[in-house]
Amino acid sequence: QVVFALNQTLLQQESLRAGSFQIPYTTEDLIKHYNCGDLSSIIFNHDNSQVPNFINATLPAHERITAQEIDSYFRQELIYKRNERMGRRVKDLLEEHPDKSFFFAFGAGHFMGNNTVIDVLRREGYEVEHTPAGQAI
Repeated sequence: QVVFALNQTLLQQESLRAGSFQIPYTTEDLIKHYNCGDLSSIIFNHDNSQVPNFINATLPAHERITAQEIDSYFRQELIYKRNERMGRRVKDLLEEHPDKSFFFAFGAGHFMGNNTVIDVLRREGYEVEHTPAGQAI
């Protein structure tokens, strides 16, 4: 699986360099949607937007299965479990120090797709609101 993942990543990078593959959004698009609190927009409509996409229709059936297994692994290990850990850390700090104020800052990856840090905290009963860029706290 590791060799397959490396080969697919290299093929994607070669396609990017050759101009036969383009990322569907720009860095400016990412910044705009992040600042607007709109990370559920079309740019982030897939759970695996942070990891390479190994699944593609041109793969033979046995490689497509390998790609799906890797995709599932990445989603579980790199996204869902990480967000669960981060959400629990926030929750634990809030409960351990109820008289203190906190400011938590996370990278955009913690807010993309399903099972975000915000989702974890909301499941725990916390009310979470987005503060747009430029708005006073």
